[in-house]
Amino acid sequence: MAATTPVAGERRRFRLAGITRPVWVLGVVSFFADLSGEIVYPIIPLFITGTLGAPAVAVGIVEGVAEGTANLTKIVSGRWSDLAGARKPFVVAGYGLAAVGKLILGLAPAWGVALAGRAVDRFGKGMRTAPRDALLSDFTEPRYRGRAFGLHRTMDTLGAVGGPLLGLAFIALAGDHLREVILLALVPGVLAVVALRWLPERAPPRSAEGRHSRSAWRGLPGSFWLLLGISAVFMVGNSSDAFLILRSKDLGLSTTLVVLAYVVYNAVYAAISLPAGELSDRIPRAWLVSGGWAVFALVYLGFALAGDGWAAWHLFAVYGAYIALTDGVSKALVADMVPDAVRSGAMGLYQGLLGLAALVASVTAGILWDTVSERAPFYVGAGCAAAAAVALAGAAGARLVHAER
Repeated sequence: MAATTPVAGERRRFRLAGITRPVWVLGVVSFFADLSGEIVYPIIPLFITGTLGAPAVAVGIVEGVAEGTANLTKIVSGRWSDLAGARKPFVVAGYGLAAVGKLILGLAPAWGVALAGRAVDRFGKGMRTAPRDALLSDFTEPRYRGRAFGLHRTMDTLGAVGGPLLGLAFIALAGDHLREVILLALVPGVLAVVALRWLPERAPPRSAEGRHSRSAWRGLPGSFWLLLGISAVFMVGNSSDAFLILRSKDLGLSTTLVVLAYVVYNAVYAAISLPAGELSDRIPRAWLVSGGWAVFALVYLGFALAGDGWAAWHLFAVYGAYIALTDGVSKALVADMVPDAVRSGAMGLYQGLLGLAALVASVTAGILWDTVSERAPFYVGAGCAAAAAVALAGAAGARLVHAER
C-alpha cells in the first residue's frame, strides 16, 4: 500500500517521529473525552444496582445495549464517512452526543432511562470512532501507524487514569451521591468538543468504488474477513468490564478500592500502549493481538478462581497489558489491510460486527451471574479468548492474516 503523503501545513513534526499535529489534537480530544467517560464508567454498575435498585442482569442489559449500539453505529458512520468524503463532522457530532448521553444518565429516575442515556452516549461513540480512526491513519505514514495509534491510546488512557481519581474526589465532595458525580463529568466532555476546533478536515480518497459502490466491502481482502471471524470468537466471551467491577466488589473490595483498582488497570494500559504500538511497526501486529488475547484468558481465569479482593488488584494490572497489546494494534492492523477509499467503512464494519458479539457476551454474562454463579461469565470469557488466541497465532504463522505496509 502506498504511503500517505502529508499535505501542506501537516509537515511540522513534534518530538515523536511520524506524529503529525492532527494526531496530537485527536489525542488531546480523546484525553478529555475519556476523562469524562471514566469518571462515570466505574460507578455505572454501582449506580444501576445501588441508586436505581436494579438487579445485576440490568447491568448486563444496559452495558450490552450500550456497547452494541456503539459498535453497530460504527458500521453506518464509517461507510457514510467514506461515501460523503468527510471525517470531521462525524467526529464532532459523536463527541457532542456523548456529552448529551451523560446528562440523560445523570438525571435518570430508573434503569430504563439510564439505558437510554448510555445508548445515546455510545451512539456518539459509534458515530465518531471509525472516522476518527481513519483520520489517524490518513494523517500518518504507514511505517508510523502503530506508533500513532499507540500514542492515541496512551493519551486516551491517561484520561482514563485521571477520570476515576476525579470521580473519587467528586464522590467525597458529593457525599457518595453518584448522580451528582455523573453530572459533574459533563465538564471535560464539553472541553473535548471545544478542542475539536483545532482539528483540520481532510477529505478521504474519493475513488469510483468509494463513491458509488454499495457493496465495496466485497472487495475487502480475505485476511480482513478471517481476522473478523477470529475476533468474533474472542468477543463472544468478552463481556463488559462492568462485570470485573462487580466481581471485585463481590470479592470484598470497597467502592473506593474498586475504583482505585480500575485506575491501576488504566495506568498499565497507558504505560504500555505506545511501546506496544511501536513494537507492532517492527513485528507482525497479529502476533501482539494473539498474545494480548492469551493474557485476557489468564486474567478472566484468575477472576473466576479468585478468593479475595486483593487478587483483583493484580488481575486489573495484568488486564491493562491485554488491552494495550490489542486495542490500538488491532486498529492499525485493519488500517494496513484495506484500501484508503474504504478505510473508515472497513474499520466501522470490523468494530460494528464485533459489537453484536459484545451485546451477546454482556447479556449472557448477566444471566450467568444471576442464574449459575458469579464465576461462570469469567470461565466462558477465558475459554473464548484462549481459542481465539490459538486460532490467530496459527493464522499469522501460516500468513493467512497479513497486511501491507
